[in-house]
Amino acid sequence: MTGRMTKGAERDGAQMTLGDHLKELRWRLLVCVGAVVVLLVPAWFLYPWFSEALQGPYCDALRNIETTANCKFLNTAPLAPFTLRLRIAGWGAVLLAMPVMLWQVWRFIAPGLYKKERRYSLAFVASALVLFALGAVLAYEILPKAVDFLIRVGGPEVETRYSIADFTRIVVLMMVAFGVGFEFPILLVALQMVGVIEPGTLAKYRRQGALVIVVVAAAITPSGDPFSLFALALPMYLFYELSIFLGWLFVRRKRKRSGTATADDQ
Repeated sequence: MTGRMTKGAERDGAQMTLGDHLKELRWRLLVCVGAVVVLLVPAWFLYPWFSEALQGPYCDALRNIETTANCKFLNTAPLAPFTLRLRIAGWGAVLLAMPVMLWQVWRFIAPGLYKKERRYSLAFVASALVLFALGAVLAYEILPKAVDFLIRVGGPEVETRYSIADFTRIVVLMMVAFGVGFEFPILLVALQMVGVIEPGTLAKYRRQGALVIVVVAAAITPSGDPFSLFALALPMYLFYELSIFLGWLFVRRKRKRSGTATADDQ
């Protein structure tokens, strides 16, 4: 990047003008969009795999009620198959391009960070990616239970047949909701590291925190079933406790460093 600081400076790119930053941002966005467009082609041909993966939880739920149930999706619109394939291919392209997009985000922000901040930022980005993936996988795994609840709650008089477009929307929203929920510890640890929240404060308000977690989990799970709610709320509370522990470790390490620095000055 242009405009680097003089020799001996701890960070790069701090002398870039606003115009330079905007040009850099535009370039990074173009790379991200280009990656999605290019990967749209293989994602289009991976559609059978994606649709089969979507059909799995739906079939499991239906066949828990009736072993011979027809678990094919219902389609009533002539253009629905094409638009659905295009939509699923788009989501698949975004998923395949995620490493490229995260790398571009990192390349954009890294030159403006100190060396120490870069280490923390890289760890946070990697942790956020892993946690989001874990949340999405958990959402997919509990989908049969969620769908089973939604089918049974209507009663035996109602024959349930979903369109693949509506079911895809539920699946995507569930995976995004769980992925975002699993980012909870990243937020808490970051707030503790910058001194906005103290670990002792989080520990003191555990009960209130648990209540807030349940309310948030109920609000962001699109299916509204109890299985999804508790499947998200329980890990979030465990992450709450883990963030307190990590916060204590960070504070302890920070105090130890401060004590060492004071001793060296003396």
